[in-house]
Amino acid sequence: MELALMEQKRLHFIDAIRAWAILMMLQGHFIDGLLAPQFRDQDQDWFQIWTYFRGITAPVFFTASGLIFTYLLFKNTHTTYVNKRIKKGLKRGVQLIVLGYLLRLNLQGLLNGHIYPSFFYVDVLHCIGLAILILIFAYKLIGHWSIKGFSIVVFALATLIFSFEPWFKGLDWSNWPVALSHYFTRENGALFTFIPWVGYSFYGAFMAVILVKLSHKKMFYPIAIIGLFILGTWLKYDSSRFFIFLGDQFGWKVFSAVAYNNYLFIRLGDVFWVLGVFMLGRQFLQYKTLLAIGQNTLSIYVIHAVILYGSFHGFGLYKFFKKSLNVPEAFAGGLLFVLCCVSLSFLYEYKKGFVKDYISRIFKKNKNYD
Repeated sequence: MELALMEQKRLHFIDAIRAWAILMMLQGHFIDGLLAPQFRDQDQDWFQIWTYFRGITAPVFFTASGLIFTYLLFKNTHTTYVNKRIKKGLKRGVQLIVLGYLLRLNLQGLLNGHIYPSFFYVDVLHCIGLAILILIFAYKLIGHWSIKGFSIVVFALATLIFSFEPWFKGLDWSNWPVALSHYFTRENGALFTFIPWVGYSFYGAFMAVILVKLSHKKMFYPIAIIGLFILGTWLKYDSSRFFIFLGDQFGWKVFSAVAYNNYLFIRLGDVFWVLGVFMLGRQFLQYKTLLAIGQNTLSIYVIHAVILYGSFHGFGLYKFFKKSLNVPEAFAGGLLFVLCCVSLSFLYEYKKGFVKDYISRIFKKNKNYD
């Protein structure tokens, strides 16, 4: 009973998933950017395993972001709490989008009166920020009076986005302003596009509703864990056949296109496996450091971008060591890079609280003088 109440307040295993995802992102970006090409051998077991986990990191992170935000939004129906969550979500959504652009700003170029095209490239932060804003809009439109209606809408949107991704990918965006087209196509340099990646956040929002409504029930976790593994296995190994069947039945080429490039649903299967594993070990994932990493993902992301890619200043590790390290150097450097980013994040969070407290004391002192 106490465990259920604790998890109802906050899903610690989701923070643990976010911690795992951000750590995987750190080492993945470091090794991918700095490991020399001659060591990228797909015949090597270690490289195949590394490539697999690198491939599932972004889907897991997008899903966890939508899940934790929606769960916190719905877990308490009190008006004051909901308004606070919405206000915080709006602030965070805008903050993520603005930070996404700022991290691509080259100060040297800006001082010379030039903004490089890469400034407008869309990345993870833009997509998650926009996803949060859309989830808030969906909540205001539907969720505040029907949590079931909200869950149906986000599930339908996610499924449509994934199912019609080949059709959407084939659209012509050349007449759109380049800055906006980056949200929908990678042809001009965007690393992530809002569609289809937002689909993972919407699936995460759908799962959050299930957790809000059912996680307090006695048999929820055993059933959910088994269900996640079964559904994940079906998505990975049988969903392509399902889309071929749909294509044959309805004659829609888009379904056949999904079947032969079914990376979105296959990765969703991987996400379900990861969720199942972390749910299974949820009672052992209460370490404060691990949970703190999961709750500080934004500061870790910003720090990693500054150190690795030289955001703002242009002199990151990538500039000096791009695809030049051997395997031992890459792995040792990746470990040090992860430790450095996490440590600096903790230092930042500690100093942030100190500065706020210091400013608060100054205001109180001035008020007393008045």
